[in-house]
Amino acid sequence: MQKTPETIVRLHHISKYFPGVLANDKVDFDLRKGEIHTLLGENGAGKSTLMNILDGLYQPDEGEIYINGRRVRLHTPIDAMRNGIGMIHQHFMLVETLTVLENVILGIKSEPFYINKKQTAARILEISDRYNFGIDPSLKIWQLSVGEQQKVEIIKTLFRGAHILILDEPTAVLTPQEADAFFEILEQMTGEGKSIIFISHKLNEVMKISDRITVMRKGKVIGTVNKEDTSEENLAEMMVGRKVLFSLDRKPMQRGEEALKLENVQAYNDKGIKALKGVSLSIRGGEIFGIAGVSGNGQRILSDAIAGLRPVSGGKIYLKGKDITGLSPREITRLGLCYVPPDRLKMGLVPNLSSVENAILRCYTRPPVCQSCFINYAKATHYAEKLIEEYDIMVPRRDAPVKLLSGGNMQKLLFAREVSEQPEVLVAVHPTRGLDIGATEFIRKELVKQRNNGVAVLLISEDLDEIFMLSDRIGVIFEGEILDVMDIEEADFEKVGLLMAGLKEKLPNMEEATPAARQA
Repeated sequence: MQKTPETIVRLHHISKYFPGVLANDKVDFDLRKGEIHTLLGENGAGKSTLMNILDGLYQPDEGEIYINGRRVRLHTPIDAMRNGIGMIHQHFMLVETLTVLENVILGIKSEPFYINKKQTAARILEISDRYNFGIDPSLKIWQLSVGEQQKVEIIKTLFRGAHILILDEPTAVLTPQEADAFFEILEQMTGEGKSIIFISHKLNEVMKISDRITVMRKGKVIGTVNKEDTSEENLAEMMVGRKVLFSLDRKPMQRGEEALKLENVQAYNDKGIKALKGVSLSIRGGEIFGIAGVSGNGQRILSDAIAGLRPVSGGKIYLKGKDITGLSPREITRLGLCYVPPDRLKMGLVPNLSSVENAILRCYTRPPVCQSCFINYAKATHYAEKLIEEYDIMVPRRDAPVKLLSGGNMQKLLFAREVSEQPEVLVAVHPTRGLDIGATEFIRKELVKQRNNGVAVLLISEDLDEIFMLSDRIGVIFEGEILDVMDIEEADFEKVGLLMAGLKEKLPNMEEATPAARQA
């Protein structure tokens, strides 16, 4: 009979209160030596709060924390690190203008006033070589790829002596190949006796990498299961309390007339560097065209240029045959293009305005909302309430600031406002980023509904599963160029993943463009 590994972390009856919210309700959680224990749950389920308590950022209102059987109080992340706990956040805590070495030692009080850089670099290289990271300590962070920056975060944590790692959505910025390599690193770490808490919304990854899985819902633990005793469908049902659709009802594509066309489009980013290097695309009504790519390869510049939010330095953009290059966002919207931007709070919504005021941002200059140059608030409220009911948006009060809504309900409101304009073209950038599985399911179904209604949908997402689930054609962007366009029937994860990494030369028979690429 196999002996159960020792428990090195135990959270007992942890409760945490915020004004009006019970974020954690008597939560029990344990982590064993040498295991990967995944924490699953919808937005607001209490996962981040629980991990922030373990990392010393929050203190529990009730309950105890035990490390190696000893009760501890973690008042700060420094206390957590002294107990061997390190958290690697989804958004990296690195200073881009500093070197790898400088980032690794930044904030370590135990380091002497005079730092022996040669000795420190040797320690960094030792960790890098052990896990085959290939990181040069002298390079500045901005010189590294996103995947390499993540490795620096791991090095920084291990350099400080962590043997318990908390990983928050670690594969969100990685290609499929990078994710697979990352999983091999995690398995090597657990083989050395390190223990990992893995937070992810990608159920296929959870089933691939986990030993045990704990599911939270509304601040409580629903259950803890062994990987071999469960399935993606069971985990999803535990998360939301109902069955979740893992496939969408997609009618056969009825490709209509050309709706959006880009000819050799070029544009610069905010640093004055050319971010789009001659992008050409053609999207027809009734199809979803997915843009796959690792973050930072020009996706944001591309979508902003199409929506009129960024000037184009070269090339042309056509909407239903009309040249819209250089037109204002309002003019482009009136011609039939609507935009779901990547940042719902900074670009899509006005946080301090109410749900009603945000709902009418596209139509406040037109009847019936606008009458005699004034807003008719009765009509505006009626319009907003219709959207709220139709899209099942949970709003505490109509006059409450929209920033008080959950991420999923914000995204629903934003999405409802855009599609209510009955667009010819819908540009959706990361439409399900940061959403729980229930809200994600809803948004994806609505995107397919728009496609089935004849809308040309340009979907830009870093979630490759989402791209493959929704797209009729896929274009892969790398360093501001579309490397290839393919029909969904001829696409596969390996091919798309290699293109996302810019490794076009490793693909066989790439000399001839695919039929889909010739059409584009």
